[in-house]
Amino acid sequence: MVGSHLLLELVRSGESVKALKRGSSDIEQVKRVFAWYDKDAEELFAKIHWVDGDILDIFSLEEAMEGVNEVYHCAGLVSYYRKDRFKLQRINHFGTANVVNTALRTGINKLCHVSSVSALGKEKQGETISEDHLWKTSKHNPYFAISKYAGEREVWRGMEEGLDAVVVIPSIIIGPGKWDWGSNRIFSTVWNGMPFYSNGVNGYIDVRDVTGTMVRLMKSDIKNERFILSAEDVTFRVIIELIAEAMGKKPPFIKLAPWMGEAGWRLEQVKLLAGIRPTFSREIAHAAFNKFYFSSEKIKTMLEYDFIPIEKAVENTAAYFLKTVLKT
Repeated sequence: MVGSHLLLELVRSGESVKALKRGSSDIEQVKRVFAWYDKDAEELFAKIHWVDGDILDIFSLEEAMEGVNEVYHCAGLVSYYRKDRFKLQRINHFGTANVVNTALRTGINKLCHVSSVSALGKEKQGETISEDHLWKTSKHNPYFAISKYAGEREVWRGMEEGLDAVVVIPSIIIGPGKWDWGSNRIFSTVWNGMPFYSNGVNGYIDVRDVTGTMVRLMKSDIKNERFILSAEDVTFRVIIELIAEAMGKKPPFIKLAPWMGEAGWRLEQVKLLAGIRPTFSREIAHAAFNKFYFSSEKIKTMLEYDFIPIEKAVENTAAYFLKTVLKT
C-alpha cells in the first residue's frame, strides 16, 4: 500500500524512479491504485523502471541501487502470527540490514526507512508516546514489533557509519491496497459483517500522509531524525463504525469482553489443524483492549504539515473497495 502510493507521488513530481519488486509481485495492484487517483494512470505507470530483486538478495540490491541518489525502504512483512516469527526477522531485520549496507557501499545520498509504532515498544496504558520513547523488552511485545525494532536499529547503525537517513514511524495506515493483508483486512471484515467492538484505542494515518511526509523529508535538509506519523487516536469502535457507515453496513452492536477475545483466538487456532491461516491471533485479541496514544507534533512542527482527517481516509478507502472489489 505504501509503496504504490509512494510511486505515484514520485512520478507525479517528475522523479526518475526505479522500483524493486520480487518475481511474484502483483504490479497490477499498483496500476489499480494509480487509476484510482489519476486519469493519466497508464502514462504515469509507464515511467517506472521496474527491477526484479529481493531485499534478502544483496546482489539484486546492488544492481537496483546503481546510479540511484535516494532510497525509500518500504518493503516489510506485517504479521501477528507466531509461525511467521523467523520470516519476520529475515525480512524486517536482516532485509533492512542489507538495504543499509548496500546504501553505504553504493554511496546513496539519503535513505528513508518506514518503521512502525510497534517498534516503539509498549508504554503504560493511557500515556502519550513520542519519538523520545525508548524500547522496553517485554514478553508482551509481538514478534512483528521485535522485528521492526531490530530493523530500525540497523538504520541507526547506518547513520553512525555515515549514512544520511530519516525514519518515519506510522501508526495504523489506512488507504487503498490489498484487502486480504495488513491493516486493510478490517475493511473486508466489516463488509462481511462485524458485530463486535471494543474500546481499545490506537492511532491511524492516511497512506497519502505517510508518503507525502516521506517525500518532503527526503527533499529537506532534515537527516538522522525519526518521526511519528499519526493523525488521530480513536477507539476501535469508532473506526469500525466509520467503515460500516462508508460501506452501508450495519455498525457493531456487541461489546467485546476480554474473555471473549481470549476464547476467540484460541478457537481460531483450530484452523491450523486444517492448514488454514487464522484470521484472529492472540496479539490481535490483546490489542483490541489496549489504549495507546501517539504524538505527531514533531513532524507537524518541522514540516508545517496538516494530516487528512481519519473520516476522510476511511471514506476514500471504502470507496476504492466498493469500486475495485465489488465493481460498483
